[in-house]
Amino acid sequence: MSTTPRTTGQAPTPVAGSTERMQAVVQSGYGDADVLRVAEVARPTITDSEVLVRVHAAGLDRGTWHLMTGTPYAVRLALGLRAPRQPIVGRDVSGTVEQIGASVTRFAVGDEVFGICNGSFAEFAAVRESKLALKPAGSTFAGAASLGISGSTALRAVVDSGRVALGQRVLVIGASGGVGSYAVQIAKAFGAEVTGVCSTAKAEHVRSLGAEHIIDYSHADFADGQVRYDLVLDTGGSSRVSHLRRALTPRGTLVLVGGEGGGNLTGMGRQLAAAALSPWVRQRLTLLTPKESHESLERLAGLVDAGSVTPAIDRTFALAQAAEAMRVLVSGQVRGKLAITVIDPD
Repeated sequence: MSTTPRTTGQAPTPVAGSTERMQAVVQSGYGDADVLRVAEVARPTITDSEVLVRVHAAGLDRGTWHLMTGTPYAVRLALGLRAPRQPIVGRDVSGTVEQIGASVTRFAVGDEVFGICNGSFAEFAAVRESKLALKPAGSTFAGAASLGISGSTALRAVVDSGRVALGQRVLVIGASGGVGSYAVQIAKAFGAEVTGVCSTAKAEHVRSLGAEHIIDYSHADFADGQVRYDLVLDTGGSSRVSHLRRALTPRGTLVLVGGEGGGNLTGMGRQLAAAALSPWVRQRLTLLTPKESHESLERLAGLVDAGSVTPAIDRTFALAQAAEAMRVLVSGQVRGKLAITVIDPD
């Protein structure tokens, strides 16, 4: 299936009214996985620039955990101080187009799509046209649901911020995780020599993604000076910037991904420190700011269609098992991604 934007020429179908109901995973306050429950709620309505997606699967990532717990605390300024204003959980989505808004031109009813929204752990989700792309033809819905946030984050980290080049040495810290598993594959696709940092139990998984070298963090230090890297991507968040710099070549690039290890207040402590230091050193120290667009999703879908990237799904859970899935994510035992299946696959 092509990922090229197109004009459908089809008039939008009527928007669902608030009297129509659906099943969704909701939370009434911040906390651990115990705050999640399945409830019957109103089916979302869509604006002129939105698409109503019948959800087949939804991805689960660390960002969803942050939104569930309300940490770092600065996120509550945008989400709601005591409880989230959007009670439906989930952001990564894949499914089929059920309805389109009046100004939507890139999709038609029945299209298989994936993207990013608010409230994907549900039977239906309203998604902005600008955050949606056609599903890669060879991907399952669960696979496509795992692509949006983690995959596009990895793509931007490796290619846009990291400026990866053929023959470079790339170090991916947290290589077995959601973003890391995609970063390994993308760096490899662009001709880099990839080293993945992970635990002993996940070494074979990371090697299967295309990493030529593995560093087991329980037995070795990636910054021991034996090898220096042109590009270091830290998706783990536990190392100091000074330690990460020791793994870089004199003019290498460090990309800090996500808010892990950045403190409970803003989540950006390390990133801001690195950005402040970068102008004074020869190495490039960069932070990856959030950006969600259909352009990134389409680039990612192209890599999947070309066979360069394969969604790495550890396991899937039913909608009613969302709390269990979140506990598995927090346990740190996941290889790649988890997905919530809303419609059973054929």
